[in-house]
Amino acid sequence: MEYIKHFIDICLHLDHHLNALVASAGNWTYVLMIAIIFAETGLIIMPFLPGDSLLFALGALTASTDAYLDFTTLFVSLTIAAIAGDAVNYSIGKYLGPKMFSRPDSFWLNTKHLKRAENFYKKHGGKAIVLARFVPILRTFAPFVAGIGEMSYSRFAMYNVFGGVVWVGGFLTLGNLFGNLPSVKTNFHIVIVGIILVSIMPIVVELWRAYRETKKNKV
Repeated sequence: MEYIKHFIDICLHLDHHLNALVASAGNWTYVLMIAIIFAETGLIIMPFLPGDSLLFALGALTASTDAYLDFTTLFVSLTIAAIAGDAVNYSIGKYLGPKMFSRPDSFWLNTKHLKRAENFYKKHGGKAIVLARFVPILRTFAPFVAGIGEMSYSRFAMYNVFGGVVWVGGFLTLGNLFGNLPSVKTNFHIVIVGIILVSIMPIVVELWRAYRETKKNKV
């Protein structure tokens, strides 16, 4: 329980923790941030990492006088980490997919689900890969499912690069522009909660639509 509380405290007060990290670790901070972004996008067991809020907080440090990080270095290194993470995740899905869906009688890993995933990405693949970057949990699983659904790598790579650049660049820029405003610094935890809520809104909307559709079909 203490670990959960500590994790929540880190997420809500990223600005303070990052300031302390930069002060103690210096340039090694870049290495740690690269590892975190790569892990969140590349490893399906790490969907809980705070990607959006972390990028925003890092962007704030690029304009800070207390603990400074270089914007260009962050943008280039974290974009590469995000793109590489999705590429690895896609490869894992492509490699493990046939083995995971080899039992036609399996309820969860049924081959019908694999076919649905393949058809979904044939129709919405590009949009799904880009938009998933901005949704927690989905950004971790989207490239994995794209690999399972046998979305062509050339098509995936194009949207992977575009999504990575927009995601990293967008949140770093927002943090750079607004992260050091007095009102934002004073209420940083509220801003972080706001970012999380806005990020998960698409999931809530989709679940609500699915619920209404199920209820309608039962009538």
